[in-house]
Amino acid sequence: MNGLAQPALGVLTLYNSNGTLDAEELAYFRSLVLQGSQLGLDVFVFTPEDASSGAPAGKPIHAHVYDSSERRWRRERRDWPDAVYDRCRAQRSPRFGQMRRFRAAHPELRFLNHPLSSKWGNHLVLERHGGIRPHLPHTRLFRGVRDLTEFTGRYPVVYLKPVNGSGGCGIARFSRTDGGSLTLTGRDPSRRMISPARGTPAVLAGRLAGWGIARRYLIQQGIPIELADGRVHDYRLLIQKDGQGSWQMTGIAGRIGGKGSATSNLHGGGEAAAMAALLARRGFPDKRIAAIRSVMEQLARDTAAALERRFGRLCELALDLAVDPDGGVWLLEVNPKPSREVFKRIGDTAAYRTALRRPLEYALYAIRRKS
Repeated sequence: MNGLAQPALGVLTLYNSNGTLDAEELAYFRSLVLQGSQLGLDVFVFTPEDASSGAPAGKPIHAHVYDSSERRWRRERRDWPDAVYDRCRAQRSPRFGQMRRFRAAHPELRFLNHPLSSKWGNHLVLERHGGIRPHLPHTRLFRGVRDLTEFTGRYPVVYLKPVNGSGGCGIARFSRTDGGSLTLTGRDPSRRMISPARGTPAVLAGRLAGWGIARRYLIQQGIPIELADGRVHDYRLLIQKDGQGSWQMTGIAGRIGGKGSATSNLHGGGEAAAMAALLARRGFPDKRIAAIRSVMEQLARDTAAALERRFGRLCELALDLAVDPDGGVWLLEVNPKPSREVFKRIGDTAAYRTALRRPLEYALYAIRRKS
């Protein structure tokens, strides 16, 4: 398949609406190219739009290639790679549909990671696993105000979140005050913080009418994750396959939301913190922190195994986890196309470097197993 001396890894991505590649992802891809060179792996980037069967000289991909000597990206025709690392994040756009059609049209390509389902589909898979089910917040597809009334009557905090989406976009948080009224905070589908509002479930749901929440949103039990200053926080765990094809823990870090934010996402102005330090800040002793970490790691292994059984080969997963005041661990969300930024922000250079190299090491393993 690949005529180059080195095995080749193609990184599959999508163009933005303006026809450019995402700058943050390009920085990550540049690191993959440089790390891959050290490992003897030729890495290039392409989109479904860059691949066609009638290309000149029999080379089907008009790839983005990073020239390390000139420190710039350039275009070059390439053969099909020996393996493909899919970095196309779920989105409601024609280009995402194009990616799905590309994958369906090329079953002969060796993808390192198969697509997962929506957040709801993943939840249905995970709740069948006896070891995972106790860690899942009560969740259902949102059907209307009646659901919001029921959930806010049962739980002090409730979230509405898109079935598909990432980065904290379009998430609404409903919290019950001591007086019994509800307060709405969150970020709109463009990630802008919304003005806090109070009212009944019907009134507050009406404020979200333009979000298109009918049948496209989940309603979920909120976990008490406020710090003393009122900011919310959670934990990002990264689990990846290594050069022998085995799941390994790469790292865990805390994320603290900005003041007034309903989410902890770094893209929404959040900050990163070392997991142990953040748990200690909440009053947990060292022995309990070690036990909590152990539960997180076992939950990650179980989650990776369950999703891989259902959807096929995976390369890496990020789990967003919450720890309640009693030390209980909750799985909030699973991200199959994770960022590594949180480890850089806390100064954990070892975890950050490992996070960069493991997809490449796994790619080499997968290519050698095929040959």
